[in-house]
Order: sequence, then structure tokens, then C-alpha cells
Amino acid sequence: MIDLFQYQRRPSSVVHIGAIDMGGDNAIRVQSMTTTDTNDTEGCIAQAERIIKAGGELVRLTTQGIREAENLKNINAGLRARGYDTPLVADVHFNPNVADVAALYAEKVRINPGNYVDPARRFIKQEYSDEEYAQELHKIEARFVPFINICKQNHTAIRIGVNHGSLSDRIRNRYGDTPEGIVESCMEFLRICKKERFSNVVISVKASNTVIMVRSVRLLVDRMDKEDMHYPLHLGVTEAGEGEDGRIKSAVGIGALLADGIGDTVRVSLSEEPEMEIPVAQHLVEYVTKRQGHLVVPAERYANFDYLRPERRRTVPVRNIGGGNVPVVITSKEGAKSDYIYIGSELPKDIDERKNYIVDYNVHASVAAEHPALHLYPIFPSSAMPFITAVEADLKFLVLQFGTPSEEYLACLKQHPEIVVVCVSNHQNRLADQRALAHEMMIHGICNPLVFAQMYRHSDKSCFQLDASADMGALMIDGLADGIWLMNNGDLPQSVVEETAFGVLQAARLRTSKTEYISCPGCGRTLYDLRETIAKIKEATEEMKGLKIGIMGCIVNGPGEMADADYGYVGAGPKRVSLYRKQQCVEKNIPEEDAVERLLKLIREDRENGIL
Repeated sequence: MIDLFQYQRRPSSVVHIGAIDMGGDNAIRVQSMTTTDTNDTEGCIAQAERIIKAGGELVRLTTQGIREAENLKNINAGLRARGYDTPLVADVHFNPNVADVAALYAEKVRINPGNYVDPARRFIKQEYSDEEYAQELHKIEARFVPFINICKQNHTAIRIGVNHGSLSDRIRNRYGDTPEGIVESCMEFLRICKKERFSNVVISVKASNTVIMVRSVRLLVDRMDKEDMHYPLHLGVTEAGEGEDGRIKSAVGIGALLADGIGDTVRVSLSEEPEMEIPVAQHLVEYVTKRQGHLVVPAERYANFDYLRPERRRTVPVRNIGGGNVPVVITSKEGAKSDYIYIGSELPKDIDERKNYIVDYNVHASVAAEHPALHLYPIFPSSAMPFITAVEADLKFLVLQFGTPSEEYLACLKQHPEIVVVCVSNHQNRLADQRALAHEMMIHGICNPLVFAQMYRHSDKSCFQLDASADMGALMIDGLADGIWLMNNGDLPQSVVEETAFGVLQAARLRTSKTEYISCPGCGRTLYDLRETIAKIKEATEEMKGLKIGIMGCIVNGPGEMADADYGYVGAGPKRVSLYRKQQCVEKNIPEEDAVERLLKLIREDRENGIL
């Protein structure tokens, strides 16, 4: 069972991948994937070299067919001739024969259980009897075992890479489009590996939805433990997007798992040049693993907390905080969109009577008397608990951290349901420390809402966004947060702090505040100019709040990974695009130059007709 309050790496077996080892006590490896045509030997070598120089420890290349698989021999030789021993990973979909060839020339081969033997999913409904299902599993074993034998002979590692977006129709019909289905798709292949005594295996289970991704990995770890499997795990959020949104989304999902010691290699999937992914992955790994050896958090786990299938903590709402309300955003001094603004003991010059302000408890009465039209709410440090009763307000904030004597604060919270707890921490492992307070409250039946506050000292925007997202990820996924309050004592505009808070909530699927773009990072399969297209679509749709648009370079994960997107833009052929509404293809093989405008036309017509 995962220890919620002490950071330690999950024990895993060691896998040999060419010149490096993964898992066990080895460092968490970082990697990326080329976007060049795998037939372009020099182009692939040059891009792989940029990834390696950025710090990439593995380089993955798409291998659509036998020709691409065979050219891995030339790419591998070219890199070795330049003095690099970085392992190459072949990425295979749809054709197991390609995997057989790739295993001869790459140090690791990734196969996708959703389309290795099962046909490409068509989203059809079909009932399987137990006998029919067993026959399908036999087909998989009959085809997979020869590939395992090739890998044994060539000392090639295998990555079993399950994507939420490409689950087979067989799995979807038996288990649904669920984390349980994702896990079973993986376990079918792992059981064969174990039966064949092949242990050079790495696993990934990914989704573009961070909640599904984190829950699937947690379930997989639990299932493997029960079946005495300890394979290393590859972490990633598929189709995370680009820029700040892609980084925040990746950090929420990957950070939530790294924080619990899960993960042996990381790939951050950004719709940017592949070498740009490496510093992001490195930062996440370094930030989380520095918790190793932290002071013990002497906490008790709430008995009814379900780590594998967490639900939102039950709270009694206080105004718009807690209960069934979306988590609120609190900012300091200013905030264009925030629900509450902390102003300390002084009112800002540009006071706005429409906004909600949090003030220090000792000036609340005087400020409220001078400005009776303002929405003012007091905040108390834990040392001021005796004064809470004396202050009149239908909403009060109390700052607590784990370790505050429970006999004091528990009695206070039970007596004052109007209090919202603001949980802070200066612990080396702030996640564990803040989790501890939440579990202590749940153990004692406290239903006051809980806001998590994080303080940073950053002048670099990317570092701030990655750290805040990684710290908040597990708290959000665990269902503990009724609000988020980010603060930064460095040289960053307050607007960055505020936008990051909203971005974290959206990445955790808790609150939508802007258009979301589910875009793949691109690879040698990409059939149109991905980055230019993303820019065009974003420019035309960024004001469509709440809309989700999937932008996929090819069909590999297209309709499936866009499961919760409203619209999809998917490469269908060279410079040809198909458009989707949900998972339904509505226009096929549109010329690339017309596709963006056709997508916008589809959205406009649907809105006019009340479809979305």
C-alpha cells in the first residue's frame, strides 16, 4: 500500500535498455520522441542528437512499417558513430510484424495492446462470451510469444504502452472506457510476459485526462502488486498540448504520481520541438525527488479513504466554498478572475464592491464599518482561534497546518461551521503534510471546507507553474480541495499566479475557465503542419470558454484520445484532415488548407443549432 505521508520510491525490478538500466535504485530517466520521418536517417540523427544534448536518456522514433523499422539500423549506427550510446525506442502500432523487425535494431520496442493483435477500434458494440474472450486472448499469446523470443535473443526491452485513446473494441465492450479497462489491457500482456519469464519490460498507461491517467496508474500498481509483478513504470500525460497549459497539465498528472514514489521514467508530451520536453521532465523529477529523506509526517490515514477510486471529500458549503461548488481560487492583493482576494489590513486603492475580500481578523470590524457595502471576510491565524466567536461574519477563514494541537482546532471547527480552513505547510514534503491535516479532519468527522495554500519564491514563470502544479496534483486527484491559494514572493506578475491557479484546476478536471486544447506532440506519423494548425485554431477559438478541441496528427490515438473533447481535428492522409464531433467523424479527407475554416464553420453551426 502506498504510504500517503512519507516519500519513498516504489520498489521496481531493473530493466536493461542498451547502455542504461531503468527501475530499481536507478535514477528516474527522462526521454522524448522525434518528430521526423523515420526514413530520413540524417534528420532523425540530428533531432536525436538535440534531444540527447538537452539531457534525454532515451530517444523514441515512430515505426509505421517494415521500411521504417529497418532504417532504425542506419539511425542507430549513425548515432553510435557520433559517440552516443543513448538507447533508441521503436514505437509500433497496428502491425506486430513491424515490432519483430524493430526488435533487431532498437534497444526497446513499444507496442500498443489496443492494436497489437486486436484490429483498430471502430467503436462498435459486440458481446463476447467467456469462451470467445478466452479465444481472443489465445490469439494475442500466439502472436506475442514469438516477439518476446526475438527480444530475448537480441536483448531488447519491451514497453507495453496502453493509451486510453486506443483501447480495443474488445476491451471497451468488456470493461468499458474506464481505468479498469486500461489496466486490464495492460495486464493481459504482462501475464504473458510473466508466463514466458521475460522480465525486461517497462509499462505505461496514459490518457489526456489527468484524472483517468493517475487513477489508471494507481490501479495498475495495485493490480501488479497483487499478482507479484514489479515492472518499472513510464509516466506521461498524452496530448498535453503546448506552452503553459501543456506544462501545467503534465505537471498535475505526472507530479501526482511522482509524489507517491511512482515512476521510473518520464516523457512530457508537448506540441513543441522534442528537445523542449526534456527540461520540463528534468525539473519535475528533481523537484519531487528532493523530498527523499524528509522528516517523518506522523499522520494516520482515514480508514474510508479510497486511494484507488477517490471521491471528493464531503463538506458542508460555506457560501460558495465546499459542498457541490467548484473549487474556488484565492489570490493575494489583486485578481481579475479570483473568487476571493486577500488584502491584509489595508484596502486597495481600486476597491471593487463586486468582489470578495479577505482581511485580517483584527481590522475586519473597523473596515466593515467604514465600507458597509463591501464583501469582507476575516482570516485568523491559528493563534487567534479564541477571537473567532467575537467576530461577526457568515464566512471566516482559519489558517492551520498539520501539527496544530487537534484538541484546539477540532473543537473550534465543530462549533463554527462557517469556517473555511486554509491549510499551509513549510514542510519539505508539503503534499504529505497537507494530506495529513485533511485526513486528520476526516477521521474526526470535520466537514468544514478546505483550501490548500502554497507559497513559492520564484522569478521564473515555468518553475513556478511546474512546482505549483506538481504540489497540487495529488491533493486535487484525492478529492481533498475545495479551493486553491497560490502565492509567490518572487518577481512574477500577479496575473501569472492567478492564471496558474485556474490552470491547475482545469488540468485536474475540477473547474473549466477557458478553451482546452488536447493536442498531440507530433511524430513521424503527423500528416500536416501540426504547430501552425494549433496556432490557427487557438487564435480563432480561445474565447470559447469551456470548449475542448482535440488536434491530432494522425489516427493512432485520434478519436479515442478525444473521448471527452467536443471537436476533433485529425490527420487522415498526407495534408488531409477529418473532422469529428465527439467520436463521430462528420467530415472526411478535407484538404489541409480548408480544414481549419471547416472546423470553425462546424462549431458555429452547432452553436446556432444548440447542439453544443
